[in-house]
Amino acid sequence: MYAILDIETTGGKYNEEGITEIAIYRFDGHKVVDQFSSLINPERHIQPFVVNLTGINSEMLRNAPKFYEVAKRIIEITSDAILVAHNAQFDNRILSTEFDRLGYTFEKDTLCTVELAKKLIPELPSYSLGKLVRSLGIPLSDRHRAQGDAKATLSLFKLLLSKDSSKEIVKKTIRKDPKRQLEPKLLDMIAQAPTSTGVYYMHKEDGSIIYIGKSKNIKKRLVQHFTSDNRKSKKIQLEVADVTYENTGNDLIAQLKECHEIKQNKPIYNRALRRTLFNYQLTTTKDSNGYISLKIEKADGNNPAVTTFTNYQQARSSLFKITESHKLCQKLNGLHKAAGSCFSYSIKECYGACINEEDPELYNARVKEYLDNNSYQNKNMLIIDKGRDVDERSVILIENGVYKGYGFFNLNYQINNIEILRSIINPMKNNRDSQHIIQSYLRKHKVLDIVKLPQTATI
Repeated sequence: MYAILDIETTGGKYNEEGITEIAIYRFDGHKVVDQFSSLINPERHIQPFVVNLTGINSEMLRNAPKFYEVAKRIIEITSDAILVAHNAQFDNRILSTEFDRLGYTFEKDTLCTVELAKKLIPELPSYSLGKLVRSLGIPLSDRHRAQGDAKATLSLFKLLLSKDSSKEIVKKTIRKDPKRQLEPKLLDMIAQAPTSTGVYYMHKEDGSIIYIGKSKNIKKRLVQHFTSDNRKSKKIQLEVADVTYENTGNDLIAQLKECHEIKQNKPIYNRALRRTLFNYQLTTTKDSNGYISLKIEKADGNNPAVTTFTNYQQARSSLFKITESHKLCQKLNGLHKAAGSCFSYSIKECYGACINEEDPELYNARVKEYLDNNSYQNKNMLIIDKGRDVDERSVILIENGVYKGYGFFNLNYQINNIEILRSIINPMKNNRDSQHIIQSYLRKHKVLDIVKLPQTATI
């Protein structure tokens, strides 16, 4: 399966570009089975030369969806597909950067039609998309617009497939297909693995753990490990003798358990996750005029965090969403630098806190509403979600803002006080990593219920 892609951007500094338009055709090698295209509000300035080239300006994008609003659709249409683009390295980098800002790892194999054309149709005067398709008799409308360029790239790719007599393109696709030949021991491990959410452990012959991972589908994740050609995966394939697993019922507990047990067991192939997972946090300050502002800063443990992030771009993107959804001020939150009012005030999405027009109490009430719903600092609460079976629920206990651990309870038995709850909890260490995992998860996902408890609680 292929995802034929074209992206238009704002231009600007490397890795600071934003997407202004995207088009994707899902192609099974014979026909288009799905398609998606949209303008995107990049929430940043578009370079003048890009406006002249594409005709896309800020006014056109004012009411366009932001990237996070179309991210799920992009993941769906590119699922289990190889990305195909004209200069694929650029399009893949831009798309991966946008997903990084959301805290999501987007990794795809790519095929570049520039490189394929140079190999399969050598000695052409130019391999730029416009000149190339023109020389091949492929129609191209709306040049430098995503849908027009993606459609032309699709036609070009079809032509390249037909010219690929040695079937190198198809061979590469098959090499990435999990159905390729595997060693019997690896096939046995895959066959025995569940399709449920949980944590899995890879063991050497002596039983020692060499890798710990988590997945929403353990079987599918093992297939990826055992069919990957990267260096680490090849080493794991040689050394692994057995795989054990524990169902967790949901991804939040899987993340917490994976993080805790990697730090405890220190498997040789989990070096990256032994380190702290986040670098930035959101904190609050009050200015001289009495307005509470949200501030992005390094997560060094000096100030209490409202929530935490893996990188600065993710923090900034999230703060933009918070500011927009709660009608806060971009200038107060450090997202817009200006002597006067912020950009949101000019489009009536800010009520004037930036120029002292709005009453601080009214403004702060909206900030506190966000804090009450999104921070568990000093709170007593239960996070209830799906369990390992249909008649079971999972529970995470937070006391005075401290993560105490997780457990499972059967729906047939009512837990009626906090002491009984504590007895079923698996105690876990509270650290900045666990706080980050919980805050980040609650920011991005819905759970079945969050029960707030008083200081002396019965439930």
